[in-house]
Amino acid sequence: MHKSSNLLLNLCLSSLVFSVSLLATTSASNSSTPIESALTQVAQANPCASANPCASANPCAAKRNSVGGPLSKELQGKPVVVDIFASWCPACKNIKPTLSQLRQEYAGRVHFIVLDVTDKSATSQSESKAKQLGLGQFFAANKSKTGMVAIVDPATGKILAQHSNNPDESAYTSVLDTALAKK
Repeated sequence: MHKSSNLLLNLCLSSLVFSVSLLATTSASNSSTPIESALTQVAQANPCASANPCASANPCAAKRNSVGGPLSKELQGKPVVVDIFASWCPACKNIKPTLSQLRQEYAGRVHFIVLDVTDKSATSQSESKAKQLGLGQFFAANKSKTGMVAIVDPATGKILAQHSNNPDESAYTSVLDTALAKK
């Protein structure tokens, strides 16, 4: 049994190496391979599947730069800082002093929302809280990204800035100051 499984494994690996070699040789000889043609067709049919998602004319950018719509009435009138937090998260510990400083500096002028994903119970409570505040889609898309902080315009739901494990206070203050100046 052991020898037959080794033989089968070696045969599979040999086939894989041959296939990859054949594909590389074919790709080198053709400037437009079937794979490239298929990718082009997909990109044309779905602009969000573009080979270069960072291209300047990216129709999907607006979808990623919004929490899904305006936030709840209780959050209107002030920029909203949303923190995806977990007590076990090293990035969360790294940015905690910065967020504490921002809370003091912008007290009464900015809403600070912490969505805790430390465990199942906290995640469930945060999910309910997020839905109530108009952040349900945002939470669903980002609950696994601990240490991520977003600054949101509550009137439009537009994400003004999004940082991951960024303890640089000026990265937040520049966005918050600009948002507050528009109010």
